[in-house]
Amino acid sequence: MSTENFNTLAAFAAVARERSFTRAAAKLGVSQSALSQTVKNLEERVGMRLLTRTTRSVAPTEVGERLLQMVAPRFEEIELELAALSELRDKPAGTIRITSGEHPATTVLQAGLARFLPDYPDINVEVIIDYGLADIVAQGFDAGIRLGEQVAKDMVAVRIGPDMRMAVVGAPAYFARHSVPQTPSDLTVHNCINLRLPTYGGLYAWEFEKEGRELNVRVEGQLVFNNSGQRLLSALQGLGLAYMPEDQAVEHITAGRLVRVLEDWCEPFSGYHLYYPSRRHHSPAFSILVEALRYRG
Repeated sequence: MSTENFNTLAAFAAVARERSFTRAAAKLGVSQSALSQTVKNLEERVGMRLLTRTTRSVAPTEVGERLLQMVAPRFEEIELELAALSELRDKPAGTIRITSGEHPATTVLQAGLARFLPDYPDINVEVIIDYGLADIVAQGFDAGIRLGEQVAKDMVAVRIGPDMRMAVVGAPAYFARHSVPQTPSDLTVHNCINLRLPTYGGLYAWEFEKEGRELNVRVEGQLVFNNSGQRLLSALQGLGLAYMPEDQAVEHITAGRLVRVLEDWCEPFSGYHLYYPSRRHHSPAFSILVEALRYRG
């Protein structure tokens, strides 16, 4: 059905139900004369009178009543569906799938979920922990969480966390047996606890920066893990030096269980971002999640 035919039938149905051109015009937001002309054009098209007009009332003819009985339920169905869509907007629902590393999921995402999920009981969130740089489109995710520098340029990136710093730490027992490194290059003679990245299959190079000078160091050691928990535990046990987000180690540094080194080489950098495709239509539920996670510090 063309838009013109739809609007014409809607105009006729409004007049027939209201039994008044004046009330129908007010309801539709059009002038009475324009509405009268629209109904007249419809009557000319079907070749029959659809409404009986008097100075005091308007009533559908037999043909008009038949047409009204045919189209009115359909318009009511449309109005009900539109109302349902409005309710969906007011009460967002659905499942949102997110891929994230363990650290951002624990330190940033979890706090955001705790803030907004209780107010939206019809929204479900599935979080998949993955240390690789997943293709969120190919793997069916709505969004991913990564450091800002890791987000592809064709994605929308929304900052969800503060600046971060890394920390190189070791237990007092470790430094009782080894010298304290003074520069990142000194790490090459230390027993370092490595991180393997599944995306590239290689070991993560420890990244440093001082006064604009950047330096990546490939370290070696007896232990390699693909998660943060075991690296921290191994450092606490004196098995080597670990390189990890500052917030994971600060409690142990304060308590004296870990000693921090090379702090002047660990400058702040942009923190975690939620990213998603720019060309995909997003649900109201997803939009609410984005705003709940958006960093406003």
